[in-house]
Amino acid sequence: MRAIGGVLCLLLAGCGPAGDPGPVPTLIAPTVPFRMPAPSRVVPAPATPAGPSGLPAPSGAVTTSTGWEITVYYTAVEDLHGGDPTTVRGCLRLDCAHGHDDLGSYPSDFVAAVEAEGTGRTGSGRYLNWSYDVGFWLDSAPRDTAGRALRPFVSAAADPGVLARGTRFRIAGCGRVDDGSLPDATVCAALRTAKWQVTDEFTPGLGGRRHIDAYLGEETGGDFTESAWYVTLRDATLRVDQEA
Repeated sequence: MRAIGGVLCLLLAGCGPAGDPGPVPTLIAPTVPFRMPAPSRVVPAPATPAGPSGLPAPSGAVTTSTGWEITVYYTAVEDLHGGDPTTVRGCLRLDCAHGHDDLGSYPSDFVAAVEAEGTGRTGSGRYLNWSYDVGFWLDSAPRDTAGRALRPFVSAAADPGVLARGTRFRIAGCGRVDDGSLPDATVCAALRTAKWQVTDEFTPGLGGRRHIDAYLGEETGGDFTESAWYVTLRDATLRVDQEA
């Protein structure tokens, strides 16, 4: 996969030198029967799709927009985390919010990662999910804020007033990382090749104008947040397509 990414970068502008970003995050989302989410977790999409400026955009409009911040999120893996055992309470079923059932005991670092990223795969294979409006719950898949299964290199989050739920987009240019350098070539190529769709939204206060969060799948090592995959891109370029 890293070799393929390096070749793609020769064809795509905006990538930095090819290095070793570490193992590619898991690309296959769990296949589970879909269940309707609880009403408290459903966030209705605006009646009129919003363009990247936050203003209504005509149906079918394609917009190239610069100046975006792109962050990433992932599914934590319990076996890759340590810390003191921590009892977690929440919901044992999907149609529930702020429950008080005993969901089990997990390493404290894993629990913190789930709260930060929203999802985590436990040692039993179940998923410990967290959302600001629901709290913790156990599930058969990592979920977005509307209760749908997250899809690696497809699902993305944005504030509803910035990009409406359902908006499809491509990353046309990766911009630069925090120190002003170009991002890793393999990571940039993978992000640019993906076809993204806004299916999730930020915890209030964490989003903002021209900010999207791209879902990568499961972390692949205990130092995942130190790898090139856990990146923040500045001044990136999006191609937003309401009907792509």
